[in-house]
Amino acid sequence: MEKQYSIQRRLRANKHIRELASTVTLSHRDFIQPLFVDESIAKQTPIATLSGINSETVESVIAQIESDLNKGVSKFLLFPVPKVKAEQDFNFEFVISVVKKIRAVFGDRIWLAVDVCLCAYTSHGHCGILHADGTRVLNHETTEVLAKYSFKLAQAGADCIAPSDLMDGRIAAIRRILNENDFDHISIMSYSAKISSEYYGPFRDACKSTPKRNDVLKNRKTYQISPFNADDAVQSSIRDWEEGADVLMVKPALLNLDILYRLKQISRVPLAAYHVSGEHQGIELLAQQNIISRERGHVEVWTSLKRTGADCIISYASRFAKEWIEKIEY
Repeated sequence: MEKQYSIQRRLRANKHIRELASTVTLSHRDFIQPLFVDESIAKQTPIATLSGINSETVESVIAQIESDLNKGVSKFLLFPVPKVKAEQDFNFEFVISVVKKIRAVFGDRIWLAVDVCLCAYTSHGHCGILHADGTRVLNHETTEVLAKYSFKLAQAGADCIAPSDLMDGRIAAIRRILNENDFDHISIMSYSAKISSEYYGPFRDACKSTPKRNDVLKNRKTYQISPFNADDAVQSSIRDWEEGADVLMVKPALLNLDILYRLKQISRVPLAAYHVSGEHQGIELLAQQNIISRERGHVEVWTSLKRTGADCIISYASRFAKEWIEKIEY
């Protein structure tokens, strides 16, 4: 029998032809770096359950952004962690001051999105204002607060509002208040397919937002999307798109590649994939045990997200994307 190579084998023959044949392109310009700024700390503090990530002060976050810029990162997603918690009448002055300072220092050198949710502000850890009997989150009342909060962030200098609360109608409410106040140029990145997940644990530690358990509302399943209902994730994303979202997000990304793929087939706006804290930490812990390569582990995940349909990636390792991508062996 005559020996012969298939076309597939020939396209794998060396790294140069593998590069030419590649259908996925990774660029550090597509990455967004999360930042945590904690009002209650006096200095930059490592997050115990999220390897390599710190809680920042107002001062240290400036230094961290400057460092990230030097590593090729220019896009950020800010998570405020206020010192005082409440059940209503929330004080947003801390994050407003942080956004103003970041904008004053960096101007248009960076793109700054700010997470909009009440989970870090509430004494009970839920993503909105609770009914008096504690049985449910009040949708309308919460949405009104989120819209006003978003307006304040736009005034402070945020480039993008990123609502993660999953309240019905909040995209329309935010888009309306922004447009009515001459902030129609501010974008909205909706956590439109945010699945109820165990993989948010390290993030909740960082934001001090783990829901307090009670006899009635034990978790966030009444407003976050069930992992057993992918259609809900798709329909919720379509709704947010129609209400004015400029970017749709799938979270956790790696666990929900099917949803990311389905949205790619129908969406006409960019898709963000959030490689969440638990997914990130899984790679970090494996690497610490010398079971896998840290950098190759993260790059492999990023490649799968891009291949499935992500236009941009939110990763805690974004600050290493330029360095690691340049070392990819195709």
